[in-house]
Amino acid sequence: MTNPSFEKITEIKSRMGKKLTIMGHHYQHDTVIRHTDLRGDSLELARKTAEVEAEHIVFCGVYFMGESSALLSRPGQKVYLPEPDANCVMSQMAPAERVESVFSRLAERGRRIVPLTYVNSSVAVKAVVGKHGGSVCTSANAKKMLEWAFEQGDAVLFIPDKNLASNTADILGLPEDRRHILDIRKGGTAIDFEAADKATLLMWPGCCAIHARFNLRQISRMREEHHGIRIVVHPECSQEVVHMSDAAGSTSFIIKYVDEAPEGATIAVGTEINLVERLAKQYAGKKTIMPLLESACTHMNSVTEEKLASTLLAVEAGTYEPVMVPMEMQDNARVALERMLKACA
Repeated sequence: MTNPSFEKITEIKSRMGKKLTIMGHHYQHDTVIRHTDLRGDSLELARKTAEVEAEHIVFCGVYFMGESSALLSRPGQKVYLPEPDANCVMSQMAPAERVESVFSRLAERGRRIVPLTYVNSSVAVKAVVGKHGGSVCTSANAKKMLEWAFEQGDAVLFIPDKNLASNTADILGLPEDRRHILDIRKGGTAIDFEAADKATLLMWPGCCAIHARFNLRQISRMREEHHGIRIVVHPECSQEVVHMSDAAGSTSFIIKYVDEAPEGATIAVGTEINLVERLAKQYAGKKTIMPLLESACTHMNSVTEEKLASTLLAVEAGTYEPVMVPMEMQDNARVALERMLKACA
């Protein structure tokens, strides 16, 4: 049975040749990821954007990934999102105006606060962070970038994922009494400044809805039902889940962990289901890969093969609107990203 969208994408890719590059995050569905020229986690894709020579970059992922790609693209290049409304719940937990207000209230108390934002944040937040001397991190380089941020000042404001912040602090050996989750309500007026002043890691209270679904009961059940099972999770999971797992790391780390596991291994993976199912297919008959829980990101899955096909048609015809980063945000947001790339070169 023929697949019109598959055939259409194949034809357009052939016609456009080197003028087109399709990029995709590991969390994309197989029907989309199979068309990508470059795939990876957030750090890999940020690095690869700077190396792409194609005039047209179609980014299969959520909006903040397209924004970052547009910021790092070369003059004359255009970046497009097949689903411009593909959002991120975590990033919505940190509105730029609130970040600016909270940061200002913390900084005015005299300490040198360095803001560090997870890549899962809007370009407006990246601009705020860049303006105040901060940078960006991904789950793959959070340890290195948190170390970098500590070297720049007296304390770090980590935005927006409290779980990634806590799990990275654990790796660095930062005592619990040096950490504080901020109360960001009421425009920042609800902050407990007495507690904040004692901490060197100030954490925004955001989290990933997809990874927040994993819990200790699921891990216990897996260990009861599958003797010798290994459990690997993403560091956006809670501290408790990470502590109870055998390993934790970025999507690229998880892929490598599964690849390096011995033949015959049984592994439960705690991350977005598209990646888990892809790994299960890839290692079928050699290793047993299963989800800790089937947890899907509706925003990632809103990018479909049909939308990719229609996007490519419009890009080829010159009628599709590229990602536009507001001029007033470009410089500060770009410098925040470039500080990360330089620190992790």
